[in-house]
Amino acid sequence: MKIVDWYILKRYLVTFGMMILLFVPIGIMLNLAEQIGKMIDNEAPLNEILIYYLNFTIYIGSLLFPIFLFLSIIFFTSKLANNTEIVAILSSGVSFGRFLRPYWIGASIIAVLMFFMGMFIVPNASKGYNEFKYKYLKKGKQDRVTSNIFNQLNENDFIYVSSFDPARKIGYNFTFEHFDQENQLEYKISAANIRWIPKDSLYRLTSYSKRKLVNETELLETKRRLDTLFTFNIEDLTPVSYIAETKNLFELNKFIADQQRKGASNINTYILTKYKRWALPVTAFILTIIGVAVSAVKRRGGMGVNLAFGIGVAFIYIFFDKVFGTLAEQSGFSPLLAVTIPNLAFGVLGLYLLKNAKR
Repeated sequence: MKIVDWYILKRYLVTFGMMILLFVPIGIMLNLAEQIGKMIDNEAPLNEILIYYLNFTIYIGSLLFPIFLFLSIIFFTSKLANNTEIVAILSSGVSFGRFLRPYWIGASIIAVLMFFMGMFIVPNASKGYNEFKYKYLKKGKQDRVTSNIFNQLNENDFIYVSSFDPARKIGYNFTFEHFDQENQLEYKISAANIRWIPKDSLYRLTSYSKRKLVNETELLETKRRLDTLFTFNIEDLTPVSYIAETKNLFELNKFIADQQRKGASNINTYILTKYKRWALPVTAFILTIIGVAVSAVKRRGGMGVNLAFGIGVAFIYIFFDKVFGTLAEQSGFSPLLAVTIPNLAFGVLGLYLLKNAKR
């Protein structure tokens, strides 16, 4: 049986690799045809374009890994079924569960690859991909929230700006409030704007005023301009919308803990990104189960019927994943449930289809 195991495992991995080599270059060419005009208009350097498409390959390829995996399983398993190879294997006394072992090994290899890439390689590629996109392809469009920004720095300090210009690193109508241990306002700093001065590594406040309460007496300090230091980074006022995608496993955990402490309003988006990374390897096993169950039986329509059914299931899975993801990001729905429900539902579907395939 080891010969058969190696035969199936080889077909599994080779077909998966061929899917990637076939469709990723097509995706690059379609993207290039669509974006080449913007790249020329915005004078994107050739070296940055080449780096962008390297990051594009990793970023888009990782998103499509589950689909490539699913279609490759259906493709080569359908060929085995049409050639009656599966019937021959099972007729030799091999159980259906034993027949599945090389599939589990293949799924394990792909799952480890997905995990490693999703946690450590894709975040860096995502950063380069999105930075290029907003610099040259979506030039002038904001990649973050820039109005009515509120942040809790720690248990005692809060900041607010009515608007923020990320290009010039200026926040307007700045307010900094400090509370004591009894949750009473100790002092409040206001300024028409706050600007980061990189050369001097400090902040410059314009039309500065500070109100401080001392024994129920209010002390007022005003200056036309004040250069000072704060413990926060001005980029942290409003992180880019894709910030969670650019952080590896350890950075993302730290970032989420920091945002939870600050009371960030979009914390569910960051948590959802974290859970999706952990769920992606599980998806490899679920899609393997469904793929084998759908294509292991020889059908009258042949491979075409299996591929059509498989593509339909894949699109339904993506639809459910997007729906629950949107619910988690915009309506306070639990990110853990948003990731678990589609995988659980399709896991049950896969086991049901596999049970029928055994018959």
